[in-house]
Amino acid sequence: MNPDMHAINRRRFMWTTGAAGIGFSSILRAQSPGRAVSPNSKLRVLSIGVVGTIGKVDRTQVSQHPAVEISGLCDVDSNALAQAAIDHPGAFTCRDYREAFSKFGDKFDAVIVSTPDHSHAPIMLTALANHKHVYGQKPLVHQLEELAMMEKAIAARPDLVTQVGNQRMASAGRRAAVEILRSGALGKAAEAHVWVNSPNAREYFNLDRAVGEPKPAPSNLDWNLWLGPCAETPYHDGIAPVVWRSWWDYGSNGLGDWGLHVLDVIFYGYDELVSPVAVLTHCEPSPNPLFHSHPCHSTITYAVDSEKFARKQFAIYYSDSAQAPSRAALGLPPGKYPDTNMTVVVCEGGVLCLTADGRLEIWRDGIMTSGLKMPGLPEFPKMNHWHAWVDNCLGIKTELRSPFKDAVRMTEATQLAVKATRFPGQELRWDKPTLSFTNHEEATKTIVRRSYRDGFVPPPVV
Repeated sequence: MNPDMHAINRRRFMWTTGAAGIGFSSILRAQSPGRAVSPNSKLRVLSIGVVGTIGKVDRTQVSQHPAVEISGLCDVDSNALAQAAIDHPGAFTCRDYREAFSKFGDKFDAVIVSTPDHSHAPIMLTALANHKHVYGQKPLVHQLEELAMMEKAIAARPDLVTQVGNQRMASAGRRAAVEILRSGALGKAAEAHVWVNSPNAREYFNLDRAVGEPKPAPSNLDWNLWLGPCAETPYHDGIAPVVWRSWWDYGSNGLGDWGLHVLDVIFYGYDELVSPVAVLTHCEPSPNPLFHSHPCHSTITYAVDSEKFARKQFAIYYSDSAQAPSRAALGLPPGKYPDTNMTVVVCEGGVLCLTADGRLEIWRDGIMTSGLKMPGLPEFPKMNHWHAWVDNCLGIKTELRSPFKDAVRMTEATQLAVKATRFPGQELRWDKPTLSFTNHEEATKTIVRRSYRDGFVPPPVV
């Protein structure tokens, strides 16, 4: 048997939903836990953040599932609400997510959360506390402390179906990359290099870090609700509606914007990467503390004790602003990488190169092979990322990428790199159980958690 085929077949693994086989040629039906199906046999979904940069896409994709009814719409922008209501004239509407749960909680079974980063955890944890399935946008949380909150919540609600918005995992190339890494077909893993071209678009980023003069918020925008858990501050054009990603209090800049889209396959490939032990981010200090820094280059280090790895440490080198590593240093021939959003895993027996959209290259001794032509790979049936979430909410067990339990690991790496920009060039030793940096008291005090405004504290899920 071909060594590649033997390795892949030997290490074939279970998908997260618990059904066997990466190809998922069959669909397993099971009794749906919790209150998954409404009386009319449809999944009733509340959409929170109905337009924005991704809200309309999430809402539209989910609504196209034949067993879905968009029963509610919630947005702090009345113009966005009016626009979405045209598509769903029978749905209830409200501007405050807290009202949605307190007043209309019996009208929906599941929630889409497509809001700015800072409000992810308060809304998603409210949904889980109210026994609702959750589809939540990336990054999963904004604060490192919220990782622990989320882990406790999903442990307390094992009957609920969760999924984060890393829709690119549906591509055959990304699913094949996971299979190849898990199989050990390329030998022991030495290191990973991941980079994104974000932040790059002025449509989504305040690249000039311009604050502007405070002014009254537009009449269609409830600014108090938009701020949510964050401290009261005047409205500025340079924050909302969509350029909040560049702001320290509201977004996660380029590293957080794309982290889950390029880091996911590494964590699916290696279960041993549980929690980093250190993070070191190189960047220039932000000229204005209200904003994130860029360009950034971060080293995220994991302690590993497994034959899958070449050393006792495994490092992920993660960069923004299209900072690609030297091809020569990775053992690749001269040329260009196929994309500006890339995941590269260097192994003793070859190099795996993967674009965000799933183009997969395997390099050995300067020769490239299409990753999808690796011997022993199964078929990868076409899948709809959003519909997979709906199916699982309805008790139809299909391949699901990525539940919150998996997204926590991806988000931890992402947000450690983001937060460490406040201490450029200083290696921070991370201890997740205590939510602290053991060698840096100031970092523990300033970049692990936030003070939530009254009324917007994430609820405990028990």
